[in-house]
Amino acid sequence: MSENQKPKYYITTAIAYTSGKPHIGNTYEIVLADAIARYKRTQGYDVFFQTGTDEHGQKIELKAEEAGVTPKEFVDNVSAEIKRIWDLMDTSYDKFIRTTDEDHERQVQKIFKKLYDQGDIYKGYYEGLYCTPCESFFTESQLVDGKCPDCGREVQPAKEEAYFFKMSKYADRLIEYINEHPEFIQPVSRKNEMMNNFLLPGLQDLCVSRTSFKWGVPVDFDPKHVTYVWLDALTNYITGIGYDADGNSTEQFEKLWPADLHLIGKDIIRFHTIYWPIFLMALGLPLPKQVFGHPWLLQGDGKMSKSRGNVLYADELVDFFGVDAVRYFVLHEMPFENDGVITWELMVERLNSDLANTLGNLVNRTVSMTNKYFGGTVTDKGAAEEVDEDLKAVIESTPKAVDEKMDSLRVADAITEIFNLFKRCNKYIDETMPWALAKDEAKKGRLETVLWNLIQGISAGARLLESFMPSTSRKILAQLGGGHVTDKPEILFQRLDLDEVMKKVEELHPQAEKAADAGEGEAAAEEAAVIDIEPKEEITFDQFGAMQFQVGEIIACEEVKKSRKLLCSQVKIGSQVKQIVSGIKAHYTPEEMVGKKVMVLVNLKPAKLAGVLSEGMLLCAEDAEGNLSLMVPEKDMPAGAEIC
Repeated sequence: MSENQKPKYYITTAIAYTSGKPHIGNTYEIVLADAIARYKRTQGYDVFFQTGTDEHGQKIELKAEEAGVTPKEFVDNVSAEIKRIWDLMDTSYDKFIRTTDEDHERQVQKIFKKLYDQGDIYKGYYEGLYCTPCESFFTESQLVDGKCPDCGREVQPAKEEAYFFKMSKYADRLIEYINEHPEFIQPVSRKNEMMNNFLLPGLQDLCVSRTSFKWGVPVDFDPKHVTYVWLDALTNYITGIGYDADGNSTEQFEKLWPADLHLIGKDIIRFHTIYWPIFLMALGLPLPKQVFGHPWLLQGDGKMSKSRGNVLYADELVDFFGVDAVRYFVLHEMPFENDGVITWELMVERLNSDLANTLGNLVNRTVSMTNKYFGGTVTDKGAAEEVDEDLKAVIESTPKAVDEKMDSLRVADAITEIFNLFKRCNKYIDETMPWALAKDEAKKGRLETVLWNLIQGISAGARLLESFMPSTSRKILAQLGGGHVTDKPEILFQRLDLDEVMKKVEELHPQAEKAADAGEGEAAAEEAAVIDIEPKEEITFDQFGAMQFQVGEIIACEEVKKSRKLLCSQVKIGSQVKQIVSGIKAHYTPEEMVGKKVMVLVNLKPAKLAGVLSEGMLLCAEDAEGNLSLMVPEKDMPAGAEIC
């Protein structure tokens, strides 16, 4: 099939913000997109894979000033670092766009003017509460505990002249589109969130320019304004493939648009499923076929701190484990819908068990036995037995199973299917015992057939593995050939000692509380005995009185399926029982929870966590290391007693 005959597949990541070096959670997205792009290529698609960097905004201007460089110098350095890490992770993107590219900036100006001329953009004044890190305005009602609903940071009052986009003009049309295209926003929980929290309550007009800073794309007909971040950043998906607002778009744009998949983090789903589709409607362009808001990859307990050594960067992890091991971990450990967790300890465990043992040892044994018993070459002697049939069935069914998982973007499940094949091959070795067959010359044909079957199974798995662990896939296939193996097996993954790894990690990230001498150590210990947290705004007695706290008794508790963090407790409060979901699985087992008397915020609005309804909140204390302790009454109190 020629390139022109192949069906196209246009996939994008969100463009990375150039405020600093990306950590492994940021890097996860490019690896996920790469796995999808590579897999689509194996299915015969003509794939175009775009990524890049988002380089404008007030935060960049401030960071550049702090660093004593120009904003352009600052973003040049950070963008180069992001690209280095994307390349380090063996990602096969076709284009790396920067929003400081001249052709992109020129099109942003033309798009702004086009929307202004057709009446979708108008000039006014904006007064509201502004979050600098998110570069977003919010109303008082949109805040969460008085802070930014997206990042949780402080907001500041701001007022300035601005241009606005008439979002409400297109809101009904977008609601209708989402209802008619259930596949547009995935997972479904993200769609429900956007509809219920933003679209159905009604959209406010969107601020699309700023005058309080200069680092942005100027509005060419009103140069004291710069284009606000989302109208600039989101349009990269079309400018990067040749869109022209004057109607002179390239053949590449006509071929590739609409995008088949926008792969983004769940924190920016609103911008990609509300703002972006409305911009496209205003431009008269079709909407992307699908927007997938993936969950987050969290470091340990989710709180990143250099002093605690739990900020993980891709290049550091690669130094310890290698590129493909890191790719395997971030892809395999991320659930479809819920957040995943990464720690040094978990990385070592997965490398030793899954990669060194299940996969590496399997290949090593097969190559070694083929060399030992047959000089490195085997063929199918037809000496089949009933035990072979199940292995062959798994070999034949795995590609279809992987296809099904990948078609629904369940990448972690696809990898699990491949490793189930490798596990079946290991079981086949235990069932057939080649070393025992080798002792009987009359069973030589059977032995050769067994090794042939093993090579077929491992080769099938290795070919499927190419999208996820490309280097490892090539190494395995190079060792196995078509039945002629290499003289010596190559060690794919070296087992690691956890204590040694953690010692090296400690050297990389020494604990901040460790003092240089005993005197400083004592002072640090005294300081560690107390914790200062950022104070929240004062509340009135009436506000406090609106919260209902009672003693509850946990009468049942179980783990929440498909969640590493959540426990679901049935809590008796007076004569009623409430179901409460808490992120405390790392600190308590279900068995430990049952029978405890706990303090409960009873009148918290019910919400679903990982698909499970939670009707309140258990109160906990947290120390500087992230350890949690349930708050319990000092004396035995009956379930339902008021806490006042």
